[in-house]
Amino acid sequence: MSLQKGDFILIDYTAKVKETNEVFDTTQEEVAKKERVYKEGEIYEPKLVVIGEGWMLKAVDESLETMKLNKAQSVEVPPDKAFGPRDPEKIKRVPLKQLLAKDVRNPTIGMRVDYNGKMATIRAIGAGRVLLDFNPPLAGRTLVYDVTVNKKLSVNEEKIVALIHRRIPVVNTEKFKFTIQKKTLTIDMPEEAFYIEGVQIAKRGIAMDVQRFLPELTEIKFVESFSSEPKPEAEKEKKTEEKKEPKKKIKAKTKAKPKAKAEAKPKLKSKAKSPAKSKKA
Repeated sequence: MSLQKGDFILIDYTAKVKETNEVFDTTQEEVAKKERVYKEGEIYEPKLVVIGEGWMLKAVDESLETMKLNKAQSVEVPPDKAFGPRDPEKIKRVPLKQLLAKDVRNPTIGMRVDYNGKMATIRAIGAGRVLLDFNPPLAGRTLVYDVTVNKKLSVNEEKIVALIHRRIPVVNTEKFKFTIQKKTLTIDMPEEAFYIEGVQIAKRGIAMDVQRFLPELTEIKFVESFSSEPKPEAEKEKKTEEKKEPKKKIKAKTKAKPKAKAEAKPKLKSKAKSPAKSKKA
């Protein structure tokens, strides 16, 4: 299956520096942990790419059209097509006390710091001075991307789900319900998405994406419903948990009947024998 500009695809990739073989980005959690670049809270999964939209480095984006499904391919990106050459004039030495004055505590080599509104990397520390590199971290490096195209999305429903997930990745896609009627797309927002930071911007982004890539849909509606009724999923989970927990049998404690006291037998009074009457002599 050939790929072309405008295709929706899901890809896995691992990017590394050619000179050092150091991994700096990946979509796979196992690789991130192995290479010690794992970030807590990061979502590791195949990435949505629309070929030709510049969602990847241009050199990688252009190579996607030559790839085949489920076949790994490496793309080498020289510095001039990646983050540019390294500029020596962007490397400056500043007094350590200036960093400390800007609340940079315990500066270490490789740390990224904000210095006068510009991001820099600490390259060296010594004699009360710090060497700051204002070049992009990967400037002057040749990069290698190992890419696998996992799937091509063909139907509009798949594309809509992918566009929603791209903007709101923290909520399971199955929780979003949507309908298409003529030129109107209506998206029912799950409660989990109501209070996500920046959700209004995300909704605006979804609407713009859908109208750009699916121009036949001219109106996008978002529905947020609040209900006091328990959700079927919650009720189902509750019943499942109840089944898992064995019911404890409560044995009724019966009070032991007090033993009846043995009936006291009446004491028989012994009749004293009257002394025999003396016989008359």
